[in-house]
Amino acid sequence: MESVLPENLIRSRVKLSGDMLQIADKSFPLPQFKNVYVLAAGKAAALMAKETENILGDNITDGHVVTKYGHGTALKHLTLTEAGHPIPDAEGVKGTRKMLDIARRAGENDLVICLISGGASALMADCPEGISLDDLKRTNELLVKCGADIAEINSVRKHLSNVKGGQLAKALYPATTISLILSDVIGDRLDVIASGPTVADSTTFGDALAVVAKYSLNDALPAPVLRYLLAGENGSIPETPKLNDAVFNHVQNVIIGSNRVALENASQKSQELGFETRVITDSLQGDFTEAADFILQEIENFQPRDGKPVCLLFGGEPTVKVSGDGLGGRNQHLALYLSTQIDERKGITILCAGTDGTDGPTDVAGAVVDHQTTRDAAKEKLLPRSFLQNSDSYRFFRQIGGQIITGNTGTNVMDMVVVLLAGFDRAYTAFI
Repeated sequence: MESVLPENLIRSRVKLSGDMLQIADKSFPLPQFKNVYVLAAGKAAALMAKETENILGDNITDGHVVTKYGHGTALKHLTLTEAGHPIPDAEGVKGTRKMLDIARRAGENDLVICLISGGASALMADCPEGISLDDLKRTNELLVKCGADIAEINSVRKHLSNVKGGQLAKALYPATTISLILSDVIGDRLDVIASGPTVADSTTFGDALAVVAKYSLNDALPAPVLRYLLAGENGSIPETPKLNDAVFNHVQNVIIGSNRVALENASQKSQELGFETRVITDSLQGDFTEAADFILQEIENFQPRDGKPVCLLFGGEPTVKVSGDGLGGRNQHLALYLSTQIDERKGITILCAGTDGTDGPTDVAGAVVDHQTTRDAAKEKLLPRSFLQNSDSYRFFRQIGGQIITGNTGTNVMDMVVVLLAGFDRAYTAFI
């Protein structure tokens, strides 16, 4: 996790030498700018902003940060709003309004540094004309529970906003803008990360409606939201800015951290601990059962040889269609399902966790399981499959043990699955 902490990533990509600001491979002579603004949004935004403050200091004219509750930090030159995630709330609306107010002040002689991380799509909340905050909340609840992936969810979010889908870049134009982005999506797609506030949008109102139809949300969606999307498809509401739009002429987007970076550093660590290690993928996706089948197949492909333990690393973001009224998150759900598939197999330990330290609407990052998990459940007369059917993995692990509790990690690069394999019965702690 240290490799993708915001302060380390910012420090490695942002340098100030005299009046010359170096960001990635771009140089910005500060005297040529009248103002320097900093706008930040996402779960890692506060720590990204704090390190940017440490580097730029009094060169910052103004700026605002919107982050998740409990993810804030003290800032000297920037103001900060903590808001709701994954369901937007009134504080998110207030914070986003402050960001847009600054964005609209920026002129052609100004430099704007945008710091974007996962979670910003929900945190940058605004209500298009005719849509209430309650409508927006209900829509987000439906989207995050229906089984849609993040690209699908964000295609809808972008078309229910005046800031997402390249529209922050539109508000900033003609200022010089550079966005430093911490990726939390598969494939590091710029237009999907945080709903691409400074990136040309590749989706349309029609695409958003296709997602609504695919997951049978037409009847459940608030009527004003459906009317708004239909009006957009009919051309009554302007589309989000596309690739050839002039608003992107002065915008540069740079990814500074990703799941792949975390996996590569985890690989290095596991090798130091004596494991034969393989990074299998940073694109684990699809329904959690499909993800589990893939993980189990890879376990078969990499059995330990000569007594040396094996570590298999996976990154990505599987999806879960929520059923029942239980409590959990996709990592605990995936771990619980995997426990039912390895219950007769000693020598397999699997950890599934969110790199942000939060798994769904819970206070844990995920869970770790092995062949003993289902046996412990049987002793307590608990049926894992019942908890799976009720999407209640949190309460299962709360009773059995195995939850991973990290607190807020300060970063967010999707999920990680760590599989440890041994050719003999022995606790893995012996290696660590």
